[in-house]
Amino acid sequence: MLEYLLEVSRVSKRVHDASGELNILNDISLRVSAGETLSIIGASGSGKSTLLSIMAGLDAPSSGEVLLGGTNISALGEDERAVFRAAYIGFVFQNFQLIDHLTALENVMLALELLGGEGATHARVKATLMLERVGLASRLNHYPRFMSGGEQQRVALARAFVVKPKILMADEPTGSLDHATGALIMDLIFELNSENQTALVLVTHDSALAKRCSRSVTIEAGCIG
Repeated sequence: MLEYLLEVSRVSKRVHDASGELNILNDISLRVSAGETLSIIGASGSGKSTLLSIMAGLDAPSSGEVLLGGTNISALGEDERAVFRAAYIGFVFQNFQLIDHLTALENVMLALELLGGEGATHARVKATLMLERVGLASRLNHYPRFMSGGEQQRVALARAFVVKPKILMADEPTGSLDHATGALIMDLIFELNSENQTALVLVTHDSALAKRCSRSVTIEAGCIG
């Protein structure tokens, strides 16, 4: 059995612009155990979202490595990383990232279809049950543009959890919501995380929210303090 679900080892990220080389991340190392809740806290521009993208295999580091389920995903090609993301990771973003021309039900079904191995009938049943779990039984056939921000984020949660991920990565999941709605969404995230025994990596600038996790790290100017 793996000791850690996710291991980030000496990861750095550098990009080039008109003024030269810019260091976004510098020699970052951290580990996440199965079922653990970890918050990464930092101000805007600190590098926390870039770190989350690299941890998820959405981006590649300039140096260092990321082990997910024991596999060095930073050494894989883009298509291979996509396969690992589908098998291991659920995502929740600040701007929801739903597909506008699909209904709530179709958005959630799509996650199952991309994973493969699900017939249309089974995918529909699983997606319906997951949307009912997040309180959207009456909104299955609504399109995102006809839903509130809180409802759209609930669809995003249903999409993330319907595939039974081993780890949920959430990037400022309440950033587009009012305080009351954001609090309800975070309660739901922690409830679903507990029910599914999913690890959680939460990127936030909110110290009160970060304290709800079992462990917290602070990133500043691309370095973990």
